[in-house]
Amino acid sequence: MDTQSLQAFLAVAESGSFSRAAEQLHLTQPAVSKRIAVLENQIDARLFDRIGRGISLTEAGRLLLPRARQILVMVDDSRRALGNLEGSVGGSLTLATSHHIGLHRLPPLLKAYTRAHPEVRLDLHFLDSEEAYQGVLDGSLEIAVVTLAPHPDPHLEVEPLWVDRLGFVCAHDHPLASRGRLDLHELCEFDAVLPGPLTFTRGLIEARFAAAGLRLPVALSTNYLETLKMMTAIGLGWSLLPERLVAGELHELTIDHPPIHRPLGYIVHRSRTLSNAARAMLAMLEAAREPFARAAGR
Repeated sequence: MDTQSLQAFLAVAESGSFSRAAEQLHLTQPAVSKRIAVLENQIDARLFDRIGRGISLTEAGRLLLPRARQILVMVDDSRRALGNLEGSVGGSLTLATSHHIGLHRLPPLLKAYTRAHPEVRLDLHFLDSEEAYQGVLDGSLEIAVVTLAPHPDPHLEVEPLWVDRLGFVCAHDHPLASRGRLDLHELCEFDAVLPGPLTFTRGLIEARFAAAGLRLPVALSTNYLETLKMMTAIGLGWSLLPERLVAGELHELTIDHPPIHRPLGYIVHRSRTLSNAARAMLAMLEAAREPFARAAGR
């Protein structure tokens, strides 16, 4: 099995379309179809069922999918290990980050990195933290700079860099804004707008309220903190947002409860050989670590 055929197979399987796979690989659709046909001939099995305009993996395709990912990761790993022998910092670096971190934490670091290492081709992806975690696990991403999971996968190396203090906030004309010190059960009398239910940040918040025997009254949710800020500002509910995001634009509530912090940092796969470009990026990230971030992230 050649790597080009495996790459075509993965692109079709993940995109669910021969045409979209062709766009991703910068090939024609017939070229992608030919590579799939070559692979099917090599293994003597059909990989996709084509029903109408849709496609789905056959049993053979489902069996091959994780193995194809592993093979391509091993090939890339070998290339990086050989490339590292030259000692130069170049090539491609696939880096993912969440929208909030990418907008509010990374810009000065990325600017410094690209100036220091102009030969590196930076392949930057803006993803939800949870999606980026999976990308590092399956080998499609070399580094992710994200909100850290409370219980990370043991295959990942996790390094806290920064700590976000989440402030309880509401609009300046929200009924809660005129109250003094509040406790959690008083907050639950009003609607909340919070991160999506499957996010690491939402999990931190829910755990605090659950420990107090309370259920969050979530009216609206989104994974984009800037959108949450807007919904809070127009009075759709109270929220919990990073202090540096609100910066006086919302009313911060005084809550009789210990503050909630979320750790931010980078993750890499323990079994992956990092490129020189990746090692240079990690060195810059380490230099930007805030005091006490490591202790807060454990």
